[in-house]
Amino acid sequence: MPGQLKEVRSRIKSTQSTQQITKAMKMVSAAKLRKAQDNIIKIRPYSKNLFEVCQHVLANETDLSQVPFLQQRDTKHVLFILITSDRGLCGGYNSNIIKLAKHTIQEKYANAQITFWHLGKKGFEGFAKFQYQQNTDFKDIFINYNYTQVSKLAQKAIEGFLNKTFDIVDVIYSEFKNAASQMPTVERFLPITLQPATTKMKTDFIFEPDKLSLLNALIPAILTNKIHKAILDAQASEHGARMTAMDKASDNANELLKNLKVSYNRARQAAITTELTEIVSGAAALKG
Repeated sequence: MPGQLKEVRSRIKSTQSTQQITKAMKMVSAAKLRKAQDNIIKIRPYSKNLFEVCQHVLANETDLSQVPFLQQRDTKHVLFILITSDRGLCGGYNSNIIKLAKHTIQEKYANAQITFWHLGKKGFEGFAKFQYQQNTDFKDIFINYNYTQVSKLAQKAIEGFLNKTFDIVDVIYSEFKNAASQMPTVERFLPITLQPATTKMKTDFIFEPDKLSLLNALIPAILTNKIHKAILDAQASEHGARMTAMDKASDNANELLKNLKVSYNRARQAAITTELTEIVSGAAALKG
């Protein structure tokens, strides 16, 4: 019985220590989430309007075949830019993105050659045992994240599409909805697809310089911004997922502590009852 009490006390102490850690991690993630949420809320209108400008210009281009960013080709080689986190303890955040990537390959690109560019370590770990081509040049992008790194990544992906190394480039990440909701998403990066509303956008603009020169300067900037937005979405989603996971872990620890304390009190009462029984039995034996 004393051994059982010692084991329960040890489990209570261990659970309390774990709960302190999960509460601290929740507070840290909540602070990071506020900053990440502000960043993504600010960039969304800019990104949306920038893309609308591109749509307007494309709507006024009569010969779209001269715009290489719109070229549709047979799908032989697909590039996935996979955005995950460097650390775990964020619930199903990383596993959901990896599952979506696998599902997309099976459903759409089963016969294509697949290449992964990993942003974050968990995606690389998730696909390490598969035979896909893996590029880890940007795996540690979150250590010292800045816009210059995004520009290099976008430029490299654009060059890969224009020189026909890749026929399709998709970005897979988790779109931020709110702290409790993140949506794993596959977003087309290249080739650019025109929105249905484009046909209604046609108006008479005077372009200086010419339209093709404008598009060649505008589209790379839009694509760089697109990846930057996806990364900001992913960061906000990660912190939201980790905050939610740590909150649930703290609640589970609380529930476990209640059960352990009940078990401890029962074991203690049983030990006291056993001792009293032994004392009474001993006293009765002495009288006899």
